[in-house]
Amino acid sequence: MSFVIRLKWFFKIRWAQYTLAIILMTLVSLLSTIPPKMIGNTVDHISKGDLTAVGLSNTVWLLIGLSILLYVMTYVWITTLFGNSALVEKLLRGRLLKHLTKMTPGFFQRNSTGQLMALATNDILAIGQTTGYGVMTLVNTLVGATVVIVTMISLISFKLMLAALVPLPFLAVVINFLGKKVRSRFLNAQASFGKMNDHALESISGMRVIRSYVQEDKDMEAFDRVTSDVMNKNKKVSILNAMFQPLISLIVGISFTIGIGYGSYLVIEGQITLGQLISFNIYLGMLIWPMISFGEFINVLQRGSASADRLEVAFAEKPDIKDEDNLREVKLPFSIEMKELTFKYPASNHPSLERVSFRLERGQTLGVVGKTGSGKSTLLKQFMRQYPIDKEMLYLSDTPVEKIPLERMKSWVAYVPQEHLLLSKTIRENIALGKPDATPDEISRAVEMASFTQDIAQISQGLETVIGENGVMLSGGQKQRVAIARALLIDAEILILDDALSAVDARTENKILHSIRQERAGKTTLITTHRLSAVSHANWILVLDDGHVIEEGTHEELILFGGWYKQQWERQQMEASLAE
Repeated sequence: MSFVIRLKWFFKIRWAQYTLAIILMTLVSLLSTIPPKMIGNTVDHISKGDLTAVGLSNTVWLLIGLSILLYVMTYVWITTLFGNSALVEKLLRGRLLKHLTKMTPGFFQRNSTGQLMALATNDILAIGQTTGYGVMTLVNTLVGATVVIVTMISLISFKLMLAALVPLPFLAVVINFLGKKVRSRFLNAQASFGKMNDHALESISGMRVIRSYVQEDKDMEAFDRVTSDVMNKNKKVSILNAMFQPLISLIVGISFTIGIGYGSYLVIEGQITLGQLISFNIYLGMLIWPMISFGEFINVLQRGSASADRLEVAFAEKPDIKDEDNLREVKLPFSIEMKELTFKYPASNHPSLERVSFRLERGQTLGVVGKTGSGKSTLLKQFMRQYPIDKEMLYLSDTPVEKIPLERMKSWVAYVPQEHLLLSKTIRENIALGKPDATPDEISRAVEMASFTQDIAQISQGLETVIGENGVMLSGGQKQRVAIARALLIDAEILILDDALSAVDARTENKILHSIRQERAGKTTLITTHRLSAVSHANWILVLDDGHVIEEGTHEELILFGGWYKQQWERQQMEASLAE
């Protein structure tokens, strides 16, 4: 029942199709009771010696016509029912992906990629089977069994039917017991499948590292253990599944034995005819599939219910950040200001930022520098609204960010992270990701600003080159420039470069920064870097250490201050001179 409640939204919109399928299945069950009766009557006519050629011909043609009608009706309800099954899988996958796009990083820290992939594949497939095959087996069990039993009582013998069905209550007990076991083992198998997905994903994405450290054999051994665990847990599920049909066949076989034995006695006693006994045994054979259907239904239902539970848990997750009430309309970010901002990640006990303050006007550039792990990237991520922060600590246009709609704020920001995600598509499609309708001139301009024009010219297919998964065909510097061109194309109000120039040489870096300063005049830029030359032009520079601002000012002011910034600047200038 809980499964129906969880999917009532789908059954509500597809009730007409389900009603049609159930009606047709019911009619097929009713019409299927006619041939056994006709066969029994024919046998009785043969026994009496009054069967005519015309009567036999009429019976044969009626059976042929009935078979064609049953075929058409069965075709319609099968395509209708299993069409619903495919549709619910499509809708659930769409809902899941839409839900995932709204989730913040905390959700993905709690849920591994492998588990989410298992939800989108195995679990949704199990739910789809329940809405299609499960409904079919349920209707076959209830309608098919009821129609056959009523026909046996009304047309043959109540006593014979009652005797033949004595073993069937044991079937319900066995199926109920096995069904509970299947659910428990199926949940374990799905969890194990998710772990296997995680391992496969890590091995494939990290293949270069694995091979460089000559760890192929150990990785294969570890993967073999994971796949063995998946195999063993699925074997346990399969063992239970394999027990359903033999037990059902055994109990139905006992029913056949009773039916033939007791039925023969009733024929000898003259209580039923030979034709009725033959019809009864055909009807009893027709009960085999409804009984098997009942076992299949319990099996499929337990799988679907377990998968629906797992999917429901994922859907129940809420994003850490969402729009508040009484939002304000802010047209543009005319200023950016932090006021004593302190932040720590949900899983951390130590603040990553502590009492950070600065103000930036529209069109200015902020540089953020410091040692590795000092909190530079964390500071920039606050503008992405990925994690909750205390109220009235971050302002845009003198408005607290919690009062600005999330979609509006995201539309202002173009973000180039340290780790670039490139799709297995062409260079053009990767650059146009944020603006699919960009013109060729706009793309060419973004490529030129990212200092990527010469690289494109040296690639055989140019912008139409398919770069492979995560840009495997490109170098580190080329990947960075594709990501920069992608961000520059949308011409956002706030451009965030999170150490996005680390893989390019100093000359290319200067070209890119010069283009950004020229083309983005009047728009705000935030840059984190280890190479201080990338922020020497910034209007304001923050020097972070362990989440604290230890120095701040313009480039000239920080040089005069004589602290960490000046020491690092002089060291880098000396290294650059030696390199030249």
